[in-house]
Amino acid sequence: MIEEPTVTLLDFKPGDGGVVKGFAPGNADYRRRLMAMGLTPGTRFTVTRLAPLGDPIQLKVRNSALTLRKDEARLLRIERTEAS
Repeated sequence: MIEEPTVTLLDFKPGDGGVVKGFAPGNADYRRRLMAMGLTPGTRFTVTRLAPLGDPIQLKVRNSALTLRKDEARLLRIERTEAS
């Protein structure tokens, strides 16, 4: 069985959209923080900006701007969709 490569937020470019599917195992503190910021499973987002070195990443989530560091972005399990 061929396994699909994992897509992370770090693979996205400005204008790309996605939906949160879940979180990586471990680090419950970051997971709670992401959920408090509105990144719950099923939430749609659009990448709006990337810093020159890719850190931080700015997202549009529920009509709000949200900025994540690479370490936080790696915890998200996402699926690519059409930009929202």
